[in-house]
Amino acid sequence: MKKILITGAAGFIGSHLTELLVERKYTVRAFVHYNSRNNWGWLEECKCKSDIEVLAGDIRDFDSVYNSMKGCDTVFHLAALIGIPYSYISPLAYIRTNIEGTYNILQSARELSLENVIVTSTSETYGTAQYVPIDEKHPMVGQSPYSASKIAADQIAISYYRSFDLPVKIARPFNTFGTRQSARAVIPTIIAQLLDDKPLKLGNLNPTRDLTYVKDTVEGFLEISKNKSLNGQITNIGMNKEISVGNLAEKIASLIGKVIKIETEEQRIRPNSSEVERLLCDNSKIISITDWSPKYDIDSGLKETIEWMKIHKHIYKSDIYNV
Repeated sequence: MKKILITGAAGFIGSHLTELLVERKYTVRAFVHYNSRNNWGWLEECKCKSDIEVLAGDIRDFDSVYNSMKGCDTVFHLAALIGIPYSYISPLAYIRTNIEGTYNILQSARELSLENVIVTSTSETYGTAQYVPIDEKHPMVGQSPYSASKIAADQIAISYYRSFDLPVKIARPFNTFGTRQSARAVIPTIIAQLLDDKPLKLGNLNPTRDLTYVKDTVEGFLEISKNKSLNGQITNIGMNKEISVGNLAEKIASLIGKVIKIETEEQRIRPNSSEVERLLCDNSKIISITDWSPKYDIDSGLKETIEWMKIHKHIYKSDIYNV
């Protein structure tokens, strides 16, 4: 890899991936969402920001995507709309960002003859587990407009591999957590409320998730990118461990030193048929084919996240449900 473009580089996972690649001495160009303040999102906090080239644009705009990819041989495509509840409010926004945005990446990569294209998927594409652990052959079920948009994006990517021999790999992380994560996610929601001594308000406590610390997730992205045998394939990134939302809240409270009483809030509960009840990753493929292995367990990852959020809790509005 000579020069790498990372879309969504200003975001949660994207900023960590940017840091990792700079640390490994890669030349990185970061594609961030255009804004009038020239704000680079989480990259503003990264030590590596003076070592990267930053371009602002819009993933929905073919021209800015195409121009950002000139001179690159590899692209990690992470730019996406990710909040499931907001996909109930504006499904079209997910179609335009996640589907058309992925098309812009694939078509630009095809026209510019990129050598390596890594598209970011999500375990939400599997829907509620039909069997566990969930391997890459598990059926895909669109239980929310968000997951449906990501299924479509994945299939378009695979079609570009099959139709045009574009060297596409799909990285499918299960639930990633860690520093810099959006308040839309359950772990920052729990930590922020507890640090502010608020009543702990959550939605459904029964669903289980397979949680990977963000530094392990981005190591998985890099390992997938380096393996040409994974062209045209989907590869899971996860821990092969699951925990319910309720038990997760208890664990976080214990690490912080709080005794909690959880209140179920109606607006936080997803529609019955849309809620993904169980996710448990089969990670045997990435472990057997690449050099990836996780360095964090859930406790060590949560401790690091809690300490970071203690410093940054002022940016989280713990008393407001973040759609």
